[in-house]
Amino acid sequence: MNRALRISERWRTAGRVLAALGIASAITVTGLPGIETDTASAAPRAVSARIKPGAQRCDKKNLGRTEQSTPTNSGFPNDPTGSNFSAWQGNPKNFNYDLPGKAYDGVKAPTAANKTKALSKVPGDTEKNYKAWQKAADKSGDPEDRRFEIYARYFNNNEGLSFDHWFEHRYIRNQVNNHKGSSFESQLVRDFRLVGPDWLCEVTVELIDAQGNVVDTRRYDAYNQRTKEFNEFKSNSELTNKQLAKDRKVARLMPDHKFRVTGAKAFTDTQRKKIDNFNKYVNRLRPGQTNQVRGNQRIYNPVPRTKPIRGYSDYQRWFAPGCQGGQGRMQLAAASNCGTRGSLNDRINGSGKTLEEAKRIQADARRFDSRGTLPRGGPGGVDFTTLELRYVGGLGKGKGMQYSMRADQMPNPDENPGFGGEARMQLSSDALFTWLALTPEKFWVNLNPDEPDRVMDATFGKTDAGRVLLESDLEMKHDFSEALNPDKHAGARRYWDTAPRQNGMPCFPGVRMWIEPKPAQVREQDGGIYILDAPLKVSSQWLDVEWQAPGSTECTGLTDTQKHAIEASIRTNVMPVVEERVNTDPDYADLRAVYTARVAAEYIRQQDAKTPSDFHKIINSNDVSAWPLRAPNEKWTRESVHGRYMDSIKKGIEWFELEYGGKVYNQGVGGVDFSKQPKQNISRTRFNVEHRTLDTTTKTSLQSDDVSYRDTDTLFLGGGKVTAGEGEDPKPTPKPTPKPTPTPTKPGPEPTEPGGNPSASAPAPTGGNTQPPANMPDPDGGLADTGSDTPVGLISGIAAAVVVAGAALVWWMRRRRQDVTG
Repeated sequence: MNRALRISERWRTAGRVLAALGIASAITVTGLPGIETDTASAAPRAVSARIKPGAQRCDKKNLGRTEQSTPTNSGFPNDPTGSNFSAWQGNPKNFNYDLPGKAYDGVKAPTAANKTKALSKVPGDTEKNYKAWQKAADKSGDPEDRRFEIYARYFNNNEGLSFDHWFEHRYIRNQVNNHKGSSFESQLVRDFRLVGPDWLCEVTVELIDAQGNVVDTRRYDAYNQRTKEFNEFKSNSELTNKQLAKDRKVARLMPDHKFRVTGAKAFTDTQRKKIDNFNKYVNRLRPGQTNQVRGNQRIYNPVPRTKPIRGYSDYQRWFAPGCQGGQGRMQLAAASNCGTRGSLNDRINGSGKTLEEAKRIQADARRFDSRGTLPRGGPGGVDFTTLELRYVGGLGKGKGMQYSMRADQMPNPDENPGFGGEARMQLSSDALFTWLALTPEKFWVNLNPDEPDRVMDATFGKTDAGRVLLESDLEMKHDFSEALNPDKHAGARRYWDTAPRQNGMPCFPGVRMWIEPKPAQVREQDGGIYILDAPLKVSSQWLDVEWQAPGSTECTGLTDTQKHAIEASIRTNVMPVVEERVNTDPDYADLRAVYTARVAAEYIRQQDAKTPSDFHKIINSNDVSAWPLRAPNEKWTRESVHGRYMDSIKKGIEWFELEYGGKVYNQGVGGVDFSKQPKQNISRTRFNVEHRTLDTTTKTSLQSDDVSYRDTDTLFLGGGKVTAGEGEDPKPTPKPTPKPTPTPTKPGPEPTEPGGNPSASAPAPTGGNTQPPANMPDPDGGLADTGSDTPVGLISGIAAAVVVAGAALVWWMRRRRQDVTG
C-alpha cells in the first residue's frame, strides 16, 4: 500500500495561513465593480443640456467639400440580432497620421549652454520665447532651430519632469492626440460616409445649472442631427470613467438622444462591461426603448508619418549589423549605415524598466490621453516576457534587417503593466548575433557529474545565449524532479508502481534528457522568413554514469529490456509534464526567445551565403565581445551553475516518500540539444489559410505601434533600418509572384544520439546509433544545413544548435534509502 506524503503540523498550519491570505488577497485585488458617479457632490447640478453652436460639418472639416445630401447608407450599421455590439469581419485597414516631432527623439537633454541659448529669444517670458523659436524653425526649416524650439518648450513646462519623460509623454503625446485622433476621425468619415448636412464633427454638449451657467461640457467626435446620435471615436477602443460619467448626465438631460462608440481595436472585457453598464443605465431611464447605446468595432492600424533626421532621430543597435563592434573584427559603421527604428523600438523605449516605473508611466499616460489615442493597453500593454522574433527580411548589402516580434497583450495593464522590454529586446538581439558569430561546434552545454571541467565552450559561456541554455538545462532537471513526485502527479505514481525493482525498491530512471525541436513551421516569402511555430520537445534515453551520490544505492546489472522499459515509462508518464512547461512556462521564456533567434540567424546565414549582406563580417568570426553577459548577469559563470547542479544532486531537489515491501524510502531527485531539426516548410496555400493576413500584419507592424493579429490579444511589433528621408508615405508592399513550393517528402529516421564534438567521449547509451547521420539536403525545401557535421540545419526552424555531450543532459535522480523508524 502506498503511503501519502506526510506533512508536519507546522506546515499544515502554514498552508492554512497561506490559504487564508490567498482568499483575502483575491478579495482585495478583485475588489468591487467600478461605480461611475453621476456627479461630484461639490459640483453644481446640471438641470439642462444643449449643443453648443458652431460645430463644423464632417465632410467640410475632413474632406474639404460638402455633399448636398446624406447617403442612405451613411453611418454605422446596427447588429440585426439586436446585440449592442457590432464588429466588421473585413481585414484590418491602415490610416496615416503626421508625427513630425518623432524625428527628434534622439535629441539629448539640454546642457547649461543649451538652456541659455534656448531662453534667449524672449528673455523672461517662456511662452513667448518658445513661440519665437517655433516661428524661426518654421521659416528656416533648419532642424537645429527645431531642436531649440523643443528645448524652449521644455523650459516653459512647470511640472519638473526630466527632459526624456517630458519629450515622450508630453511633447510627442500632444502631437499624437492632435494628429492621430483627427486622422482616425477622417478615416471613419470616408469609410462610413459621414457626410451631408446631417453630420457634424467635434460637437460639444454644454451642461447648464438652474442659474443658466455652463457647469460642465462633453465633447463628441461626431453627431447626427437627424438620428440624434452622439458618436465617440477611439483608436484604442477605450472609454474613461470620467467620460462615461458625463455621458450619464447627457443621457438624463437629453432623453431623445442615443450614443455610439466606435473603436479601432477589439473591445476588451472591461470596455464591453463599461458600455453594457451605460446601456443598462439608459434603458432604466427610458423603459421600452432599445438600441440606445452601441459599441462598433472595426480594426484599424495607425501608421505615423515621420521623416527621420540623422543626428536628431534615435537609432538603436538592436538587430542592426552596422552598429555591432568587436575586438579585432570591425569598427562601428558610419552613422549613415547604423541603427534601426520602428514601432517596437518605440514601445520598448516608452516602457518601464521596473514594475514601479511602469505603473508611474502608465498612470501618467492615461492622465494625458485626452482623445483615446494611446496604443491599446497604453505603455504597459505589452507582455514583454512573451516577446519573440517571428519575422526577418529585407536583407542585403547596406539594408540591415527588417524584423517583427510577437508578444501577448497584458490582460490588466493599468494594475499590472508590462515592463522590462529593453532587457528582453537586448537578449533576442544579442542571441541573434551570437548564433551568427560563433561556429556551430561551440553550441553545447554539459551538466555531467563526471565532467566538471567541461560544462560548456568557454567563448559561448561569455554570452547571454549560452547562459540561458545552461540555466534552462538546470531548470529542466528541477522540473523533472518535481514531475517524478507521485504525490503530485498520477503519471509519476504509475512510473514508480511499474518500474523494475531490486531489493523491493523500484529503480530510479537513470536517464539523460535534452530539449530538442519538434517539427517547426516556417514560410519563406516576401524576401523574408515567417517563423510560424517553433515547439520544443523533451527527449530521454537511458545513460549509465560513474558518479554516485554519497550514501546512495543504485540498481545495478539492469538488462537492456529493463532499461528500455524505464525509458518508455518515463516518456509516457513523466515527460509530458516537463515538455508542457518547457513550451509554456514563464521560466523557459528566455529559452524560447533564444530559440526563435537561432531560427532567424540560420536564415540570415544561408541568405548571406548566396549574396553577402551587412552580416557577412560577423558570420563565423568567433568574436562575441560585442554581445557579452549583461547586467544583472555580468558576473555569471558556468562553474556556478555546475556547482548548483552538484549541490542539488547531493542534497536532492524534490523529496517524497515511497513505500514498497514494508519499507519507506525518502527519494531525492537530484541538456538542451537543438542539434537535430525536424522541419516543415509549409505551402503558400496552407500559409494563406492557417495564417491569414499574417503577411500584411507583419508588414504593418514595421510601421505601426498598435497591430494585433486578426482581432486577438496577440501583438506584432517591428522595425528595421530606416534611411533619413524615408517613412513619409507608407504604402502597402506589393506581393511578389509566389514560387512553387516543393512537395514535402517524409524525413529520414532521426538519430538516437545528439551529434557534435563534445559527445565524442561520452559513454554510449545502451542500444542505438551513437553517431548522427551526415547532413542531407532538406527534403521539404526551405533552409539548408550549415557548415558542420553537426546537424544544425534550421530548415524551417533550426533550433539553437546546442550540441550536448552524451552525459551532458543527464537528469539525475539519487535515492537514499531509509528504514522506517518508530
